Amino acid sequence: MRLLLISNSTNAGEEYLKYPIEEIKSFLEGVSEVLFVPYAAVSFSYDIYESKVQSRFDEIGIKVVSTHRLDNPALAIATAQAVVVGGGNTFALVKRMQEEGLMSAIKSRIDKGMPFVGWSAGSNVCCPTLCTTNDMPIVQPQSFNTIGAIKFQINPHYLDHNPEGHAGETREQRIEEYIAANQDMYVAGLREGCMLKVEGEELSLIGSRPLRVFKYGEEPIEIAAGGDFTLLM
Repeated sequence: MRLLLISNSTNAGEEYLKYPIEEIKSFLEGVSEVLFVPYAAVSFSYDIYESKVQSRFDEIGIKVVSTHRLDNPALAIATAQAVVVGGGNTFALVKRMQEEGLMSAIKSRIDKGMPFVGWSAGSNVCCPTLCTTNDMPIVQPQSFNTIGAIKFQINPHYLDHNPEGHAGETREQRIEEYIAANQDMYVAGLREGCMLKVEGEELSLIGSRPLRVFKYGEEPIEIAAGGDFTLLM
């Protein structure tokens, strides 16, 4: 299994996909073309999304082919060199992926070693469910079930900060609600500028900020890059 799961596409003040592109290049070494899943885009077209990603991937010499241009995307996954899933609205992404049979098609290829890259919502769909997304349910998918390539949940864009004067739930409180209802599940709070990489049975963190790990009945723990992540695998 080879996964690169990125918290966010863009760091503040930087260009789109600029900070992770060298890591993506290294991860996709030997890949000349990727199949791109653009369905998390809602307020702009899939054509525009494909073009945005292609512009950045041009820098690393990889062609991007978007699934929205194909008659049978699930069949195309069977022969793809790698799959890349972009961020946006997780509910919109999951709904379309389920309709086209992409969850099981991608899982089958991941199990055989096909590289997978996702950011934000694209990382969420590698989890067992979409339940730890930050997005509004603007559309209704068939279920909350996603690819299930990893055994734990990711909360991308994880943030500890609570703005002054804000009386609503913090991100941590929302995750605590999730683990209270799903007591056997770990949740990884993946901070911006960070990514998780899976190579076979090895999980590692890339980035300068630690991962915050939640489990029901336990105090959250912080694990920095280079730490031991075996509890999540």
